[in-house]
Amino acid sequence: MRFLCDEMLVRLARLLRAAGYDTYLAAGGEPDAELVKTARREGRILLTRDKRLAAAFEESVLIRGFGVSSEAHHLSREVVLDWEFAPFTRCVMDNAHLREADAGEVAAMPVSAQAKGGPFRVCPACGRAYWPGSHVRRMEARLHDLARDAAIPPQA
Repeated sequence: MRFLCDEMLVRLARLLRAAGYDTYLAAGGEPDAELVKTARREGRILLTRDKRLAAAFEESVLIRGFGVSSEAHHLSREVVLDWEFAPFTRCVMDNAHLREADAGEVAAMPVSAQAKGGPFRVCPACGRAYWPGSHVRRMEARLHDLARDAAIPPQA
């Protein structure tokens, strides 16, 4: 499952990337027609807050709620997805697949990060380094909670 988030859904796009989903994030000011064209060409589900944009493309979800948690819960009600699909395999900033860090890259990480024991990953596009610190633990908990909540049927 691949997504395209409009520019208003930056935090949701990063959360989907943290879960392992290929998520294109629209650049500021990117025309709606281009977003629809990209979503169609690449087989992506378009996520937006814009009613007109959602109506222009059949494979779209009009996101409701404010704040990333509310947005993610709404998405879970609209699309069946696994929030623990492939966590921490994509760069949250640019969507690239992460690769294992080499010894030199690990050595360049903070000593406190090195003590965590890995896994250590690096984005081949931007060079951002990832390790299992407190941010990853918080994100794992958030993804786990979303997965658990998505598995509970909504009350009528």
